Amino acid sequence: MGFRLLIVDDSKLARMAVARVLAALNFDGERLEASNADEAVSLLKQAPIDIALIDFNMPGRDGLHLASDLRMQYPDIVLAVVSANHQQEIVDRARAVGAVFLPKPVTEKNMGAFLEGAAGRVKAAGR
Repeated sequence: MGFRLLIVDDSKLARMAVARVLAALNFDGERLEASNADEAVSLLKQAPIDIALIDFNMPGRDGLHLASDLRMQYPDIVLAVVSANHQQEIVDRARAVGAVFLPKPVTEKNMGAFLEGAAGRVKAAGR
């Protein structure tokens, strides 16, 4: 794919689980990790990110607030809010900021479908 993908999750174990799913899907892009919203913003200031997978429950700024901020600053970034909290309100709020909702645990099927759609959006944006 060749994309730059950022995983934002305060849990190292969760980041590792997503990385395993990406490896199983033969994701060949650059994978970056951040443990909180501030680290994510810092990485985005250093170089563009095509796709961000953002945990909902994090200390400090939660994933929906981060996704909203990123959407305003980087309108073409492809976002997914990832959470074990499957309440419709959370799903609706993710969609309202232009993010896909991915339930935890992330599966190859869900991630594969998300990445397929993300690839099309990144290419359409000319990146």
